[in-house]
Amino acid sequence: MPYENEILGLSEYKIKDIRKEGIEIVIEARHAGPVQCPHCHGNRLRKKDRFIRQPRHESWGLRVCRLRVEVLKFQCLGCGRYFNQRLPGILPRRRSTEPFRRQVFLLHVEGMCRKTLAERQRIGTATVERWFHDFLGREMAKRDSEPCPQVLGIDEHFFTRRKGYATTLCDLKHHKVFDVVLGRSELALECYFSRLEGKKRVRVVCIDMSNTYRALIRKHFPNAIIVADRFHVIRLINQQFLATWRTLDPTGCQNRALLSLIRRHACNLRPEQQARLNEYFQKHPEVHSIYEFKQRLCRLLLHKHCTARYCRRLIPLFLNKIDQLTRCGFTALEQLGRTLGSWKNEIACMWRFTRNNGITEGFHNKMEMISRRAFGFRNFQNYRLRVRVLCA
Repeated sequence: MPYENEILGLSEYKIKDIRKEGIEIVIEARHAGPVQCPHCHGNRLRKKDRFIRQPRHESWGLRVCRLRVEVLKFQCLGCGRYFNQRLPGILPRRRSTEPFRRQVFLLHVEGMCRKTLAERQRIGTATVERWFHDFLGREMAKRDSEPCPQVLGIDEHFFTRRKGYATTLCDLKHHKVFDVVLGRSELALECYFSRLEGKKRVRVVCIDMSNTYRALIRKHFPNAIIVADRFHVIRLINQQFLATWRTLDPTGCQNRALLSLIRRHACNLRPEQQARLNEYFQKHPEVHSIYEFKQRLCRLLLHKHCTARYCRRLIPLFLNKIDQLTRCGFTALEQLGRTLGSWKNEIACMWRFTRNNGITEGFHNKMEMISRRAFGFRNFQNYRLRVRVLCA
């Protein structure tokens, strides 16, 4: 047959026959590739015996498929050792081919539970789990030698109630998870960052407004520029504005329809929604003044893809806004001004660099789905293994 590679998914085989035996499809084939001694790689061989291997092969639809191959036993005339013929795609002492094991792995990754997969493929549930971890270990071994990414995103996510939070390190340039570390405190992460190799390669690190992460980055990534995540900065501004609104109008802030309109950016409001807000602001002019200030501040922070020259024009405007916040007389807004003042350098970098932690937050959703599919994890190393492989 001229299409053995496409039919079997294995190279160096010649198909002799395909037939049905009971509920199985049996493919008789022979190895047509060169044979070498695995010890001395010699080609001077003598045939001593022959036997049949019948490993399971990847299924054709819902039909079980088995590969039947004649295997020769040789004696190497160079080193004198005996060995059995090595078959491509079938490891020694294995009862299944590598394409079949990968098929089971991919079906389990896509969400098919162990019991259903074991019944459909006529194997044990423990076998499914063993093969799954075997392929995870192989994929993990390929990524252990990867260097530290140049554009790094750091954020925390919830792991379990018993072990708390975990920290995600994401490669924002290539859109994949670099690593996951248990804990989010400086004490928990100090050991990991001190052993991390290639830290001098990192040029940009995007984080939320966490003093712990900022201190670790300044200590362990000497060549990195810290960029604050725009989403967390805007969210902090909205939170402090809403806290001030509650002090000015405790009744109006409980109106859910009005709350939804005030939370939005002014550019996203329809004319009828803007008219309703204006009607409310006529009755509460003090709320209107801080609302307009918040909108101007958000518009200033939403600038993207700016040149260095244009950023120098925005910096005095931003510093003026911080000064107004610290002298406004409202406790929540004064606290906001002090926070923005301590993070002014990292916030100003948002205008220059376009990276943000939206990619990391998206991977957190995928991690939650991985945890749900496994009905939770007790062992963090198993969780880390799956995340590093499935989110790469």
